[in-house]
Amino acid sequence: MNWTMFDTWIVIVGALGAMACALPGCFLVLRRMSMMGDAISHAVLPGLAMAFLITASRTSVTMFIGAAIAGVLTAVFTQWVSKFGMVDRGAAMGIVFTTLFALGLLLIVQAADHVDLDPGCVLYGAIELTPLDTIRLFSRWDVPRASLVVGGALVMNILFVLLLFKELRISSFDPELATTVGVNATLMHYLLMTVVAITTVAAFESVGSIIVIAMLIVPPATAFLLTQRLVAMIVLSVVFALISAVVGHLGAITVPRWFGFEDTRTAGMMSATAGLLFLVVWLFKLVQNRFQTQAEIPESETSAHVSPDT
Repeated sequence: MNWTMFDTWIVIVGALGAMACALPGCFLVLRRMSMMGDAISHAVLPGLAMAFLITASRTSVTMFIGAAIAGVLTAVFTQWVSKFGMVDRGAAMGIVFTTLFALGLLLIVQAADHVDLDPGCVLYGAIELTPLDTIRLFSRWDVPRASLVVGGALVMNILFVLLLFKELRISSFDPELATTVGVNATLMHYLLMTVVAITTVAAFESVGSIIVIAMLIVPPATAFLLTQRLVAMIVLSVVFALISAVVGHLGAITVPRWFGFEDTRTAGMMSATAGLLFLVVWLFKLVQNRFQTQAEIPESETSAHVSPDT
């Protein structure tokens, strides 16, 4: 295995994106809205297409604004369909994101003759190519642009959690109680959805929606198996996201060679690593709970089948 600076930057970009997603993902898991990240990551597609069709420009700022608006509208439409349509929230997510995703594909087909807008890029990203697109900082260092984008999203999410931790915690566990103590639970919901949308848009160009979906859900769910304390859950989810990124890229450049292949997509391997970590923790908790259950059986019950020595 020949490790180069390219590999280092790939891991850095993947880790920054994974950790940025894991932070808001904790509150999605607690609110039982994990699939909202999936919905938003797919629904940004019409935002990208509309941004190009309206402005005839593929600049990052234009695409970012269009995709962010589409992401926020996904959360708003889901809430409306669930509330006014009186359907389950999960069904509302499915209705909204499949409709918007299909609309995005139609718009991309419409724009295909004019510009290369590939939905596959949105889904899988191009994390292996991120070290090639660099920005010179302080006239000295060439830094991948993607690292600055996802790094900015990570900083934004850290500040969001730190500044609104109390409000996020109480509105996630008990929205009605949050309202009674003066916390606007509806506002916190839409703020969280906005952060998820911005994080998704910031990450999908480089790491793709595969990593975004996986890291929004899997590291927080893994951490939730190990602790019931919110602070610990947030810290563990970030750690699991970091491990998934590092081990995932190592696996992408080493594991395929065991089977005669050159390598595989880093985004897919990072996501698979996150799933493997969840499986290991789940099995650990399963065994731990079984031993605890056996230890808690009263001695009288365990000795009930033994004849007394008289």
